[in-house]
Amino acid sequence: MKIAVIGLGYVGLPLAVRFAEKGFDVLGFDLSLRRVEELKRGFDRTGEVDEERLKSVKIFLTSRSEDLRGRELFIVTVPTPVDEHKIPDLSKVIQATEIVSGALSKGG
Repeated sequence: MKIAVIGLGYVGLPLAVRFAEKGFDVLGFDLSLRRVEELKRGFDRTGEVDEERLKSVKIFLTSRSEDLRGRELFIVTVPTPVDEHKIPDLSKVIQATEIVSGALSKGG
């Protein structure tokens, strides 16, 4: 199965790494080119995945939405912070949904 993990923060990155450790074809996507470049060098600023573990798995890391084409499963792991009224900010979820929708093709 070709898996795409959208958002490589403290939830998405460990999830992507675990899927890769289990032998899945994993693409990790983040809008931040800086974040993607750090991860390619083995540096996780969240501290969730150490350098050795990150470098030991095969994950295609990208910030290019066109690279999402051809994936079979999309897992969105973007932040949904809440405001002082406990209302979640869904803007990143909406943005991720729009990005994923651009990668989908009719019939599969």
